[in-house]
Amino acid sequence: MNSATKPKQPPLLEYGLLLLLSTLWGSSFSFLKLTVAAMPPLTAISARTAIAGAVLYAIMRWQGWRLPRDWESWKTFIIISAVNTVFPCILIAWGLQTVNASLAVILNSTTPIFAFLITYFVKRQEGATTRRLFGVVAGLTGIVLIVGATALSGLGQQLLPQLAIVLASVSYATSAIYGRAFRNMNPVVPACGSLLFGAAVLSPMAIVIEQPWTSAPTWGSLIALTILAVFCTAGGNVLYFRLLGTLGSLGTTAQSYLRV
Repeated sequence: MNSATKPKQPPLLEYGLLLLLSTLWGSSFSFLKLTVAAMPPLTAISARTAIAGAVLYAIMRWQGWRLPRDWESWKTFIIISAVNTVFPCILIAWGLQTVNASLAVILNSTTPIFAFLITYFVKRQEGATTRRLFGVVAGLTGIVLIVGATALSGLGQQLLPQLAIVLASVSYATSAIYGRAFRNMNPVVPACGSLLFGAAVLSPMAIVIEQPWTSAPTWGSLIALTILAVFCTAGGNVLYFRLLGTLGSLGTTAQSYLRV
């Protein structure tokens, strides 16, 4: 094959950022577990999303960037916010109240498989080949072996919470497919827009359903919430939207395999 026709390989930096993203999102399970132990789940995720959105909005204003005003961009923001923030955060926060964190990691590592299936059967993008399917299944098998097969011993015992985490993985996979619409936009912008919309949806829900002023969070839970919001959520989402543009949806969801 002529060198001019070879597919362009992503620079090494992108793989380093993928590893960083996996570290941030992998640690988010532990920080979220600490947070929901001291405050209701909706309150925790709405605060997490609002803080992260505010941090990114401050960065945008400092850099002189603005959110788009056209309906097409905001329509995509709404979809991404729903499938990357609102639905999966609610499902995982609820599931982690009873599901072991190690098992949650394995269940959430199914995201690349769902991304492959959506790519193949719905979008037909990025060459969803048999070799890629083998790769994502092998990666999931590796996760089980690294975390430990004993983590699967609780599988099926708390079926609904476990299904909630699997549904969150489907939601994340959908986000990875549709998030590529922002590949030509500065990654801070879609990260900020989707988080702000998510906070606008989640905050009223938390106020009505959980009355957050009645909870008594500990200092430890507040510190965990701050780290979760600033680093895992704000920083992680910026990396996520950047990598969708450089590694594609299947490549970006592969960060699930690097979390352990």
